[in-house]
Amino acid sequence: LGSRGLGDVYKRQINNGNQCYIVCPLVEENDTNMASVEEYAERLKDTALGSCRIAVLHGKMKASKKDEIMTEFKNGNIDVLVSTTVIEVGVDVPNAVIMMIENAERFGLSQLHQLRGRVGRGSSQSYCILISDKGSRTTRERLEVMCSTNNGFVIADEDLKMRGPGDFFGH
Repeated sequence: LGSRGLGDVYKRQINNGNQCYIVCPLVEENDTNMASVEEYAERLKDTALGSCRIAVLHGKMKASKKDEIMTEFKNGNIDVLVSTTVIEVGVDVPNAVIMMIENAERFGLSQLHQLRGRVGRGSSQSYCILISDKGSRTTRERLEVMCSTNNGFVIADEDLKMRGPGDFFGH
């Protein structure tokens, strides 16, 4: 985050009473170069956001703990929520104005659209930042679809064209 130069932007938003989401695709460490939610939150301590109230949320937590964290975030007691996609549906936090999605190429366009919908629910200008270290043309084209429209039907159609229908029967 610090190397991306976004820490100061986030800090300014937080100082104005706003909140931020950071979405990571992994819950736990593995042998890829991607940071897990836990690692990412730990790394934030060494950035401009180090003094902010940071929490972690992921699907392996007990339901009661997830509910507690979401309530704290919704009540404004957490500045930055580092999470997996468990926040993609049913969360309404009007003060959340920044959604940064790490390794955005790992998500389908419809899922990115759902995540993007978590910000922009209040009266303040909101931002969705898609981060990808993959420089392939295919990745760029996929992510550019997200920048070109807010229409979920167009996004789903493009996702289907680019990635195909998948395997309906799980074989």
